[in-house]
Amino acid sequence: MKALLQRVTRASVSVDGEVVGEVARGLVVLVGIAAKDTEEDARYLAQKVVTLRIFADEGGKFNLSAVDVAGELLLISQFTLMGNTRKGRRPSFIEAAPPAQAEELFEYFVEQVRATGLKVATGRFQAYMQVEIHNDGPVTVLLDSREEKSKDAEAGWL
Repeated sequence: MKALLQRVTRASVSVDGEVVGEVARGLVVLVGIAAKDTEEDARYLAQKVVTLRIFADEGGKFNLSAVDVAGELLLISQFTLMGNTRKGRRPSFIEAAPPAQAEELFEYFVEQVRATGLKVATGRFQAYMQVEIHNDGPVTVLLDSREEKSKDAEAGWL
């Protein structure tokens, strides 16, 4: 499971001209789900997203997380994050989860993030969406549950 985090001052998502989700200061999280992903990946990534220290403290250092700043989160399913571009000029999406599996895991991910008590908004699964992002910094970070879990285990954090 992959998550592309963008720190924002505000963001919104629209479907057919209707705003279906919006947030103030916080994160936009674009989520890609692979066929091999599990609820464990979703739990791990949700925890990582809300506790990753990418907000500046009073000294300007990245010492605060979304939890620390009561950040708002806009979560959007985006299967194109699973695109493989190693061969040719067109991405292959063979590693992406089928829609039913992806929707189930995405909803589980959303539940895990909501359980933190932070404000959470979402787009619409499988809809064509327009996302307006006011990137703050800009700060953009890519997380991959499989890579991150192995690194955390090696460091003794799991």
